[in-house]
Amino acid sequence: AQAREHARLADVHPPVLRTHDRYGRRVDDVEMHPSWHWLMSTSVGWGLHATPWVAPAGSGAHVARAAGFYLMNQLENGHCCPISMTYAAVPALRHDAELAERFEPGLRAQHYVPGPATPDGKAGLIAGMSMTEVQGGSDLRAVTTRAERAADGTYRVTGRKWFTSAPCSDLVFTLALAPDGPTCVVVPRTLPDGSRNGMNLLRLKDKLGNRANASAEVEYADAVGWRLGDEGRGIATLLTMVTMTRLDCVLGSAGLIRIALSE
Repeated sequence: AQAREHARLADVHPPVLRTHDRYGRRVDDVEMHPSWHWLMSTSVGWGLHATPWVAPAGSGAHVARAAGFYLMNQLENGHCCPISMTYAAVPALRHDAELAERFEPGLRAQHYVPGPATPDGKAGLIAGMSMTEVQGGSDLRAVTTRAERAADGTYRVTGRKWFTSAPCSDLVFTLALAPDGPTCVVVPRTLPDGSRNGMNLLRLKDKLGNRANASAEVEYADAVGWRLGDEGRGIATLLTMVTMTRLDCVLGSAGLIRIALSE
């Protein structure tokens, strides 16, 4: 009964975009209801986000995780989006050993820590995805958002994304056009020095379903990020992540069918 009430409250109190603070400074934050945080904390605490990736082979950890994800989708479907993307981010992140060593422990940690903070050293991380643009839709090769390499080896991302899932995630896997073609750039919400990265939230999407979860149009304004995989291979790199989220779409759909029948 407690969980069902949290699911109800998260659905009837959708995310609220807060672009500026009282002094007119950009904060680009999304205020979520406490019941949303309860749901996230529960799923992360059960390890439904990324822990199976470090389980011994043959242990059945992915099957157990799938069962838990199936159940949580019957409770509240919206929060399962960032849970799924965090799960899917780990195999994608392993395209770069250095980034995997840097961020995978936070993605696997069974600690849900909401709010902006530098991902280095944060007790628990959530991942998001930013690919779709208005002129391209599902044609990802039509990307126009630019990624330019800086002298320090990072990339600067500039452009507009039509749909970004869970924009207040700690790490956002972003498709952008580098000199050698579409490239995956891991963009942190908060920079290593603690300052806000150049991700301006323009508006939240008005959706029929998945209402408890925030999805946004985002303007990247010289946002700092780290290249994941080779330049020009961004779509292939991100498909590693997309494939796992599509597995979760099947599990989530099965959960929704089951709770519909049950109700």
